[in-house]
Amino acid sequence: MKKKTVRDIAQMKGREKIAMLTAYDAAMAGLLDECGIDILLVGDSLGMVVLGYESTVPVTMEEMLHHVAAVRRGSPNALVIADMPFGSCQVSPEQAVANGIRFMKEGGCDGVKVEGGGDVCATVQALVRAGVPVMGHLGVTPQTAGLLGGYRVQGRSREAARRLLADADLLARAGVFSIVLECIPEELARLITERVPVPTLGIGAGIHCDGQVLVTNDLLGLFDRFTPHFVKKYLQLAPMIREAVSGFRDDVRQGAFPGPEHSFSSDTDFSDLAGT
Repeated sequence: MKKKTVRDIAQMKGREKIAMLTAYDAAMAGLLDECGIDILLVGDSLGMVVLGYESTVPVTMEEMLHHVAAVRRGSPNALVIADMPFGSCQVSPEQAVANGIRFMKEGGCDGVKVEGGGDVCATVQALVRAGVPVMGHLGVTPQTAGLLGGYRVQGRSREAARRLLADADLLARAGVFSIVLECIPEELARLITERVPVPTLGIGAGIHCDGQVLVTNDLLGLFDRFTPHFVKKYLQLAPMIREAVSGFRDDVRQGAFPGPEHSFSSDTDFSDLAGT
């Protein structure tokens, strides 16, 4: 299997649909890589599904770097992209470049993802000039969801749709290699996808995007505190895990585990050691 590059992803637009999933550790990254997933996003969603935060906002650079490096070690072939966590690129383009370089050098990733439209174009340009590939992110932007009125579909009015179209154009001109479109109307996603020269990756944005992304924990039914409308659960692992763990607990308490088949024996007679 050939290692995916930013150029490979760019060339898939209009030719082959792109599959992207989140990953937070080496073991899962390895499984997803083996299945031919094109892009692994080390999302700041790890704050909610792995670290137990109420939102993505508390996630730090150090936490992200730890998980990015693990995913890189587990995935030799997929394109690995790191979310720039809240506070890592908002102060200045210089701050963004310093942190983007850390992701490349310390985390070993292939690029970063930055949320926002025209307001982040200077940051995108600075990162690209520094040699850090950038994935854009429009629509619902979780780091600033509070400013948008929460996790609500964006771009439903004509004016809001015009703004998102303009933002997509600006991001493409600023140098992003792809754009995530989150929770926007399907028809608007189609217009953006046809308009920009870079691939679009939808999450709650309909079928017309150049690819699709989901949080792996949602897809597998591991995170069941709530299920977004756009998620398709391919498995329901949470109840299966509860059943397995409860079985282990009961076996331990009843003395049914470990059995002889799980224990080790020896030809040596140890009976004379009882009083030593």
